[in-house]
Amino acid sequence: MAKNYIYLYGKNSISERIKAHPDSVRMIFMREGLSLPSVEKSIVQKGIPCERISASSLEKMRPQKDLQGVVAKVDLFEYRPCDDLINDALQGDRTLVFLDRVNDPHNLGVIIRLLACFGGFSLIIPSREACQVNETVLHVASGGENYVPIASVNNLAPAIDEAKKLGFWMVGAVIDEDGEDISEVSLPPLLGVVLGSEGTGIRKGLQGRIDIRACIPMRGAPLSFNVSMACGIFCHEITKQKQ
Repeated sequence: MAKNYIYLYGKNSISERIKAHPDSVRMIFMREGLSLPSVEKSIVQKGIPCERISASSLEKMRPQKDLQGVVAKVDLFEYRPCDDLINDALQGDRTLVFLDRVNDPHNLGVIIRLLACFGGFSLIIPSREACQVNETVLHVASGGENYVPIASVNNLAPAIDEAKKLGFWMVGAVIDEDGEDISEVSLPPLLGVVLGSEGTGIRKGLQGRIDIRACIPMRGAPLSFNVSMACGIFCHEITKQKQ
């Protein structure tokens, strides 16, 4: 039988979860002798059960190098309905971010953290051929998942079509010679951003739905930005233009 919980690890991830969604935290496990005053205070304030265990027991529970002496047993991550994200963006000036087949959990975690830091973004990912929000993603996101609405859909194409029907324009991240400099593009207020996979970029079926093809000019080494770096640069430009 599939388990109905996951383990959250790392001080920042757990602190943010306690602040934002304490009801989702079932139990905290802390290493014997460890002092984390801010976490311990929150645990007491929210009435969350806490157990002190040995370092070896903690590592058996979640064998990772960077546990930081604390692990939380929490409810499974809850995705939001895609329609809700689109309607919220329509009414609240949020930007939709569509990720096409991002498979690296570290990239997904960084993207969630970036979107949380910039604020005003919602994330839509495909449920197939892509990484889902798992324990590694949550650790890398460092609590960002508490501040970014995320939907997982069978197919990105209908979700993009629905957003476009309501007036959203789609800007797609493409390679340098195929697009306009993102810093020189006038971005509309109702906006969706489509970012492709680390290896193959945006699928052909989605490219036909893009209204604005934008790129990040690279005048240095003949390398490329990975998807999380590209996301950060695009979100910076979007936030700057909104302001």
